[in-house]
Amino acid sequence: MVSTPVTMVVFVLPASLRRWVSGRTEVKVFAVGADRDSPPTLGSALDRLRRSHPMLEERLRDEYGRIRRHISMIVCGENAQGIGGLDCALPPGAEVYVLPALA
Repeated sequence: MVSTPVTMVVFVLPASLRRWVSGRTEVKVFAVGADRDSPPTLGSALDRLRRSHPMLEERLRDEYGRIRRHISMIVCGENAQGIGGLDCALPPGAEVYVLPALA
């Protein structure tokens, strides 16, 4: 049996988004790679988040599936936009800090 890579991802949320997840500061999801040779990505983690918390995910991505302009996501200490955006690979136990973008 061939399996695809899976990793636990922790989304750490600012106070402004916690109302969509019953006040929690973190939401955990399992991100799954597209195939056995592809690591889980930020996009796949957000796809999983959509299933468990659709109202939250709707505030993070626009109708085209892109990260909203007013949201920054920090993946393991780096801005996701600089390391591939939705396609950036997530290591095991990745933490994604969701922040309102600064003007």
